[in-house]
Amino acid sequence: MGRFRMNAVVALWIIVAAVAYFAAAEVGLRMALVGGQVTPLWPSTGVALACLFLLGLRALPGITLGAVAVNALIGPNLPAVLMIAVGNTIAPAVAYLLLKRVRFRSDFDTVRDALELVFLGALAAMLISATIGSVTLVVAGTVPSHGFWGTWSVWWTGDAMGVLLIAPLILVAERARIPKALVPSRVLEGAVLATGTFLVAVSATAVSANMLFLVFPFLIWAAMRFHLAGALPCALIASIVAIFAVARDLPAFAGLDLTAKMITLQAFNGSVALTALLYATIAAQRDRARQAVDDTCAELAQTVLTISQGRPLDGVIDTVRRVQSRNPASDSPPE
Repeated sequence: MGRFRMNAVVALWIIVAAVAYFAAAEVGLRMALVGGQVTPLWPSTGVALACLFLLGLRALPGITLGAVAVNALIGPNLPAVLMIAVGNTIAPAVAYLLLKRVRFRSDFDTVRDALELVFLGALAAMLISATIGSVTLVVAGTVPSHGFWGTWSVWWTGDAMGVLLIAPLILVAERARIPKALVPSRVLEGAVLATGTFLVAVSATAVSANMLFLVFPFLIWAAMRFHLAGALPCALIASIVAIFAVARDLPAFAGLDLTAKMITLQAFNGSVALTALLYATIAAQRDRARQAVDDTCAELAQTVLTISQGRPLDGVIDTVRRVQSRNPASDSPPE
């Protein structure tokens, strides 16, 4: 009975991963620029990587099922559908294994974690799905041979953006806890940030792509005040607005060919994602360091008070050890 229950739980999580992948893909397809299926933001890749970190490799069958289901609706033929699904499965699996290899921490404690996600999880691993998918579409006749590199670039950057914008958002949300007492000013501030990012991005796409840089103050503000929980949603909002502007040929991108649109769009999306990830991680690191210093000062002040009042010093040694554990460098001899 226990084994049956365990298998049932695994099967349930596989279904959850497949449904999540499929739902994210349906959103991504609304932004397709090439062949009705190649999009500059493929959320499913981020969902797949997040599922792997949350569920482990047992999520792989669910990712494959979701990929097959999505591509069966839009793929040219069964062999092409299966090949694309294989690429969509292998890429996040390789990203997961690479990140585990370098001991990536999904809570983004340090800037190193953010950089590992960028270079290993997004840029390196997503070469696999982009190459397999683009070759498959050319062989199947969906994309002409001269359009290979354009398709490949959209596919690669779309998968990479999915990893950078969606995966961290899910991982952060999984750890987030709603405070028992919500501070109205904080809620209002968060709403202002999200709304302001959206309005500025929409206004910029109606004028000029050069005006999109106006969203960065909102991103930095969100990173400073809310860390990844605030910066990532604002980055996603800005990116989605820009993608829809390209797909609908709004004034900011009007008159540009596909290559020029992609360079402009993905330069913006990449800058938005990197700003959100790195700045929020640095801000969180700074705040943790400040809190550690404040805690240490409070403990040392209590120790001094204990000594001055002539009370037993039983807790002093423990305080010193705690202080040293927060600053391991203090144990090493000076150079």
